[in-house]
Order: sequence, then C-alpha cells, then structure tokens
Amino acid sequence: MSDELKDLALELRRHLAWQEADGSRVILGDRSAAVSKPAPVAAVKAAPAPVAAKAPAPVIRTPSPPAEPIAKRPLDEIRRELGDCQRCKLCSGRKTIVFGSGNPRAELVFVGEGPGEEEDLKGVPFVGQAGQLLTKMIEAMKFTRDDVYICNVVKCRPPNNRNPEPDEIEACEPFLKAQLASLQPKVIVALGKFAAQTLLRDTTAITRLRGQWREYQGVPLMPTFHPAYLLRKPEEKRVAWMDLQEVMKRLGKQSDSKKGQ
Repeated sequence: MSDELKDLALELRRHLAWQEADGSRVILGDRSAAVSKPAPVAAVKAAPAPVAAKAPAPVIRTPSPPAEPIAKRPLDEIRRELGDCQRCKLCSGRKTIVFGSGNPRAELVFVGEGPGEEEDLKGVPFVGQAGQLLTKMIEAMKFTRDDVYICNVVKCRPPNNRNPEPDEIEACEPFLKAQLASLQPKVIVALGKFAAQTLLRDTTAITRLRGQWREYQGVPLMPTFHPAYLLRKPEEKRVAWMDLQEVMKRLGKQSDSKKGQ
C-alpha cells in the first residue's frame, strides 16, 4: 500500500473514532443514516374551549289573579243581611250599627275608619266634630252630603274610640266590599290609615300613601288624611286639600285653590 493510501486510511479511522465518541457514528454502506433524533415533544393538549355560563332561567312572575268580582246588590239588601250583627266583639258595646248614608248612585264615596260616640248615638257616619269638618271638605269640593256616599270600615263603635282590631275589620269587610260593589262609584276617597290599608291591602303609612292615585277593584282611589287627624294637625289641611283637588279634577270639577288652607 502506498504512503498516500496509508495516510487516507489513517485519517478515515480517526474520523470514525471521533464520530463514535460523538454519538453520531454513521455505518458505511447503510442507506439510512443513524441521525440522532430530537427529544420527543410532549403533546400539548389544547385547552378546552371555555363553556359559556348558562344564563339563569327567566323568572316568570305570574300576576296575582284579580279579586273575584262581587255581585251588585241593593244597599238595603246588604243592610238586611248585616242584621243585628254579632260577628265580632264590638257588638257588645255598641248602641247602633252605623251602616252608611248618602246617594246610592253616588259617583264619589268616602270611606272612614269607624263610628265615634256621636255616630253611635245617631246611627249616621261622620256627624261629630270630624264629621263637621268632612262636611266642609265635601262642600269645598262642590258637592253636598246628599250627592256622595259615606261609610266606614267597621260599622260599630270601638270602645273609647280605639283603633279597630284585625278580627273586627275582617268581620265587617265583606259588607264594606258589598257596599262599594253596589255603589260602583267613579272615585273612592279613603280617609285615614285603616280605610286606605284595608281597601288597598297595603301596610304603607298613610303619610306615604296619601296623594297617590291607587285603585280598588278597578275604581280610582285617593288616600288622604282622616278629618279627626286634621283636627289634631290643622297644618296638614293644606296637603289634604291638594289630595281632594286631584279628586275634583278626576271628576271634572273646577277647584278653588284657596279652599282648605
């Protein structure tokens, strides 16, 4: 072998030895080179698509069913049904049942709380001091007592003019509802806390209820202060007159802004 070939063979052995040490040895004559493979890449899991939060199911509010309509009956028939009422404890202290008075075809009805001493004696609603003030209020509205109808939540006087109690109101309420169904007025004025709260089924204070149009059985209802309260708080007469002016507008009456002040 010539020196040139010896040198070539020696160089080849060195090269192979270097490749083997390097870990990338290639075997001559093999078509597939043993190329070092890259480290496997860990499969990257795609993050799951965000799940859209389910919208809460809509709340379906079913409106309260309208109150069962009350059959219209004549007022004298309702009074006969009331009879010599013994339905609550007020019967033990009364002298007279105070049913109501006025025009049976009135377009305007006033509902108060209950009879006082004078009413208990005479059998007519609102004839004492508070009644005298109510009469002036009615006349300021360009009506007379014969034009309107006046009644109370309870028909018998509570002892010492105390507030009517829930069981007493409950016993009398069917007759009040029957009266209003018979009258079918265009407007109701609720005088004071007990009248407003009973008819509206609302325990809101009269100071917040007053002056705001509400509705009873489809009839516009205006809550305002009771005349007895106005006698104790004469400074409130002005706002009570404002409430009554709204009633006059609803009934097509012209008001005198100076009245009631």
